[in-house]
Amino acid sequence: MRKLPLSLALGSLLVWGCGPGTQENTASDEQIEEIIVTEEEWISLFDGNSLTGWTGYGKDQPGEAWEAADGVLYFNSEKKKEGATGGDLVTRDTYEDFHFQIEWKISENGNSGIMFHVQDNGNYGAPYHTGPEYQLLDNDGHRDGQIVTHRTGDLYDLIESSEEAAKPVGEWNLTEIKVQDGQLQFFLNGVKTVETTLWDDAWKAMVADSKFKQWEDFATFKEGKIALQDHNDDVWFRNIRIKRL
Repeated sequence: MRKLPLSLALGSLLVWGCGPGTQENTASDEQIEEIIVTEEEWISLFDGNSLTGWTGYGKDQPGEAWEAADGVLYFNSEKKKEGATGGDLVTRDTYEDFHFQIEWKISENGNSGIMFHVQDNGNYGAPYHTGPEYQLLDNDGHRDGQIVTHRTGDLYDLIESSEEAAKPVGEWNLTEIKVQDGQLQFFLNGVKTVETTLWDDAWKAMVADSKFKQWEDFATFKEGKIALQDHNDDVWFRNIRIKRL
């Protein structure tokens, strides 16, 4: 059954009940409960003013160069250069099948990324040793923009975007990552940039032909954390949320 937003769904139920010879124009408790649960499936991962729900990779707390204020999560590269701790930021919770959404903008010549199914258990040196990456890049300014599979919206070092959909540096972009039943989809500003099957023979062969072949556990896990990358460049995030599928 297609689920509607709460206001529209309730309105539909009330209208359906109007008119002579119909049932009462009220929604049942069960119908209202279903609608409310549907609306609450999205989980906010950022409250706009704190790093609650996040920590540094391999650490108890986020690095000091990560800042949160006025609805924006910001990696401050200058603060890191002045001696503040940095490091990749990871969710405290783990996710298996999910739909993840985040808005971001990159600095001039900047580089960052979003990794998923990351293992943060002390057995690995960095998130990219286990988690595939959605690349975020200033395609025109950063040298990686010259490398196929290293541009914004790519499955980093594995699959090139089907279409260029990034906005200019300094503008907000919307990224979506969906993992469900072994299928992976990337979206950028509403455009599907990557679609592939995880963990099958073709996937394993692709990984074996990439820079990730040196980490035998890379992209083998079916559950893990979401990571935002510290690549020593300024990057901004907002409206971060996830839905378990």
